[in-house]
Amino acid sequence: MRLTTKGRFAVTAMIDVAMHCSQGPVTLAGVSDRQKISLSYLEQLFGKLRRHGIVESVRGPGGGYNLARPASQLSVADIIQAVDEPIDATQCGGKENCQDDKRCMTHELWANLNAHIFSFLRSVTLEQLVRQQDKQEVTVLQDHRSASGRKPEPAVA
Repeated sequence: MRLTTKGRFAVTAMIDVAMHCSQGPVTLAGVSDRQKISLSYLEQLFGKLRRHGIVESVRGPGGGYNLARPASQLSVADIIQAVDEPIDATQCGGKENCQDDKRCMTHELWANLNAHIFSFLRSVTLEQLVRQQDKQEVTVLQDHRSASGRKPEPAVA
């Protein structure tokens, strides 16, 4: 199982919108520039996000996208499901026809993994992801060597 670029890009773009929406509607061109995601791909993703009530569009000059609900009420699972990203580690898509139209020996293992992954993604909010971005610190190498020739130590700026 893997999360495809569709899910990754949707979550990344939503973090960007949440970080910038306090200044008014966020344009997809702005998200595209900042996140290096194709504008046409973002248009497809945001069409789905809008239809699922994750974002609202604002037309006209100064238009763009706003969050449809507070970031604290949007989970990563909401975003991924809105763009039709399957979260499934089973080979059968949950149909239990994994091996010769019968349930395979490890079906329950992968189905339980799906439940845990979904539960985790449901527990992570967009607000938490935005706060993580705000907390990221920049590490700068500073030269603290004395005459003894010690190596530089990382310091937080």
